[in-house]
Amino acid sequence: MTRPYVLLSVAVSVDGYIDDAGPERLRLSDDADFDRVDQVRAESDAILIGAETLRRDNPRLLVNDPDRRAERIAAAGKPEYPLKITVTASGDLDPELKFWHHGGDKLVYTTEAGATRLGDRLRGLAEVAVLGADIDLGALLDDLGRRGIARLMVEGGTRIHTAFLAADLADELHMAIAPILVGDQAAPRFLNPAAYPGAPRRRMQLADIARIGDIALLIYLPKATTDITQDR
Repeated sequence: MTRPYVLLSVAVSVDGYIDDAGPERLRLSDDADFDRVDQVRAESDAILIGAETLRRDNPRLLVNDPDRRAERIAAAGKPEYPLKITVTASGDLDPELKFWHHGGDKLVYTTEAGATRLGDRLRGLAEVAVLGADIDLGALLDDLGRRGIARLMVEGGTRIHTAFLAADLADELHMAIAPILVGDQAAPRFLNPAAYPGAPRRRMQLADIARIGDIALLIYLPKATTDITQDR
């Protein structure tokens, strides 16, 4: 059994925020970058989003281009849409969210307490998988491997991205940097403070740089690192 390849995807402001503190979602990417993200989704077997982001943004989380969906079926023999996954420790999920009513299959990973709180609210909408007393991302990836998921795209939010990087479980990071300054202490950032492996003396490998409209796309390989502890 092989764990899926894990790709983290995020759009951030120049000062490291993923949104502002207002009620409407801040548009960081331009149309060209949204199209790039749609392509990455189409190439993935599953897309994962945290419950906090699900509640805040209420996304559908789809592959929007019909040609890409058709290509998934014709060329790869895959379902029209990637498996959509959310993770919740509390089980606080609203069955009316758009996530449940668009696209293909949905999967919820939760705790024993979260499953009790959920009850049968998502019956007919999603499969619920219990990870135990706590959320264990390693166990989550093991389970996805058993389900045949080879490529997992993780779209946030802050807690989820932090958890994957802190556990050294991310294989690739796509960071789209928008020419925007948010500057609001109440706004969510890309990452929380955490005990990241080797930080701050561990450098990720920069695999590629691209210009997409006014967006700078940086692609990092978090596991392909250089130790910088040596004396200078």
